[in-house]
Amino acid sequence: MLAMLLGSVCALSAVAAPPPPPQVTVYRCTDANGRVALRDSPCADDATQEVRNMLRPVDGTPPPPRPTDPTSTVVAAPSPQVIVLRPPQPMYRCVRPDGSSYTSDSSEGNPRWVPLWTLGYGPSRRGPSTRVEAGGGRGSIEVDSGVDTRPRARGGYYGAGTWIRDECRQLPQREVCSLLGDRREEIRRRFFNAQPTERSQLTNEEQTINARLSQDCDR
Repeated sequence: MLAMLLGSVCALSAVAAPPPPPQVTVYRCTDANGRVALRDSPCADDATQEVRNMLRPVDGTPPPPRPTDPTSTVVAAPSPQVIVLRPPQPMYRCVRPDGSSYTSDSSEGNPRWVPLWTLGYGPSRRGPSTRVEAGGGRGSIEVDSGVDTRPRARGGYYGAGTWIRDECRQLPQREVCSLLGDRREEIRRRFFNAQPTERSQLTNEEQTINARLSQDCDR
């Protein structure tokens, strides 16, 4: 009885076991120049041949289809993220009439009032002219001396003036970051000896500088 059971189990195992995958003969050919080629047929006579037996790959069992859930809800895709890149805030170096300079966040320099005569505006007063009679009174020649005797800043028209601004130029961003860093160090040195009112102003200025250094200078 036991022998019959063992025989039945072996028979079932033989039936259930999948057949072994077929083998494939691959020819590895190397020509005189050292180039290697893999073929399914024998190599040429002038090539070095190596024969290799390989197992042909067999497709695996496909996974069972996933059951559909009728109650599943469709999740909407998230809205795209929009990143706005702000250009660095510029800084300008402005020059005063005396040659000294200062920095400003605006391209418009400090205004100053100047008389119009300093810009070359205003009527001219010429010097005396010479009149020469010629031809028995039938004609005359008037010669202008060409000397400008215009007064300088003496009432009347020359009291008028206009506003002009200092000339400014934009600084390179590397120099802007360096100046902001120097200013922050100066604020920190002054903070310990400053009065409470000045400390509040220095704190606000340092916070502004820290924001610019973080956004524009990666510091």
